[in-house]
Amino acid sequence: MSDTLGKNDLEVVKAPKFREIRKGSVRKHIITLKVRNEIGVLARIATLIAGKGYNIEGLSVGETHEKGISRMTIEVTGDDIVIEQVVKQLRRLIDTLKVSDLTDVPHVERELVLIKVYTPTSRARDEVLRITEIFRGKIIDVSPETYTIEVTGDEDKINAMIELLRPFGIKEMARTGKVAMKREMNIKEENDE
Repeated sequence: MSDTLGKNDLEVVKAPKFREIRKGSVRKHIITLKVRNEIGVLARIATLIAGKGYNIEGLSVGETHEKGISRMTIEVTGDDIVIEQVVKQLRRLIDTLKVSDLTDVPHVERELVLIKVYTPTSRARDEVLRITEIFRGKIIDVSPETYTIEVTGDEDKINAMIELLRPFGIKEMARTGKVAMKREMNIKEENDE
């Protein structure tokens, strides 16, 4: 059997031009969620975000004052438009009760870090203690060769402390994801008084 089409019978067709997808600026976003404390909720949320091609850079999850309800704070760097789509899709998940992108909203955020630093000499111990006090941290464990320090603060504070402790030698470090809450705005008009 021979081909029914000859070489001259083929026509090359150009693919249609698709509209350009508008992209927003790429930046860090802080997304908070209230979810039912059920098995698999975290996995579904992580899969949804990963499916859009983004990595979760920070994650903090814990129970709230409401029984059976957990609060998640997710830090992800991404394109504004795609993150907006992610937020809309998160709102559609069955176990999701509330989703907020706090990026452009006045909010407070904190991280916690535990840092185990080498302090083999008394001079090193004195200097690490001084740095810890300046950053309002706490020494929570002591060994003959190390101090373990706890510090809470915003990302800049944590990063600054880490950089000051780095020359002493960081043996181990554990850093939480951010926790964040929207600020309550209690602005009163002067005429209301």
